[in-house]
Amino acid sequence: MAFSTLVITITTLVFTILLSTTPPSCSSPPSPFKKIYAFGDSYTDTGNTITSTGPTAFNHVSNPPYGVTFFHRPTNRYSDGRIVVDFVAEALSLPLLPPYRNPSADRSHGVNFAVGGATAIRHGFFMKNNITFNLVPQSLQTQLVWFDKILESDYGCKDLKTTPRECRGVFGDALIWLGEIGANDYTCSLGSSLSVKIIRTLAINSVTGFLQALMNKGAKYIVVQGLPQTGCTTYSFSLSSPEDRDQMGCVASMNKLSSAHNSALQAKLNVIKNQNPQAVIVYADYYNSHLSLMKNFKKYGFKELYKACCGYGGGAYNFDVFNTCGSPSSSSCSNPFEYINWDGAHLTEAVYKVLTDSFLNGTFCSPPFHYLVSKKLQNSVVD
Repeated sequence: MAFSTLVITITTLVFTILLSTTPPSCSSPPSPFKKIYAFGDSYTDTGNTITSTGPTAFNHVSNPPYGVTFFHRPTNRYSDGRIVVDFVAEALSLPLLPPYRNPSADRSHGVNFAVGGATAIRHGFFMKNNITFNLVPQSLQTQLVWFDKILESDYGCKDLKTTPRECRGVFGDALIWLGEIGANDYTCSLGSSLSVKIIRTLAINSVTGFLQALMNKGAKYIVVQGLPQTGCTTYSFSLSSPEDRDQMGCVASMNKLSSAHNSALQAKLNVIKNQNPQAVIVYADYYNSHLSLMKNFKKYGFKELYKACCGYGGGAYNFDVFNTCGSPSSSSCSNPFEYINWDGAHLTEAVYKVLTDSFLNGTFCSPPFHYLVSKKLQNSVVD
């Protein structure tokens, strides 16, 4: 489905619900949300990371050809163009989200706190266990601290108990978008003494604790992305043996890890949903949306499933961890819309567009995204 159809579909839903609850009007239906607050890692980062502050394995994000497809210049997004949260904003008729680290940006329609390389678990935990590979100091907790600063300084919101009016004013028209988070926790722990089970437990507890903290402040409309098929990124092939493959030709062990993480995350989300009936929490199934795209890649015009569009070395993967995209020795393909992998760890704008469509207008959100929109509009009418 074309992305313009996605925007029309959401607009139609808004218009239909408003017609059933309000008198006729000549004006266009408003966007269901006035602002978006986004969190996560490099899959959601719109500029909080620059070349000098990013993870060491992909530390050229400020250089061309990043951003070449849509912005025609690097914007410190880890893609050739727009990413999922950009398409979400466009579908909701909102401006693209500015990064938190741009203090001069207009924050009236939301802020993006996501950081490339961020972990779900606090940074100190990894340092205590002598894990420093590919780490950045920012975690999901860091992003919450940043958000708290804006809530208190700009809106006077501390929590629902002490500042209920101020917090309801912030969150009543806000969509919380938690992009994928946790993949970096597993990657940086490879080869360490920490078990996968420990990382999974701590990462998911961090996510659910983060969500509860937001709901204690008044967050009501939340989307939580699971992990994608991490075993299908070009980078994963360099970390595995040729025998470690699944039916899709991806790294089986990495995909198994992501799938187990997502199952545990969904179980925890069900618990906090029951504990917070006032909130609408939607799970965006990144893994199975990604899998569906891989299985039907020709339908969407893709030709290269595993090869990085931007990288070094050519061959089956065009990837060298010491010469990643944006480095002087790297080069880029001329047709990123035919590639799934952009730089070996992140996806192309064309892929992000398909994934966003599957979340907002497809079957890969539970409950469906249109349910969240309808609840928001119903609550707006009641209020």
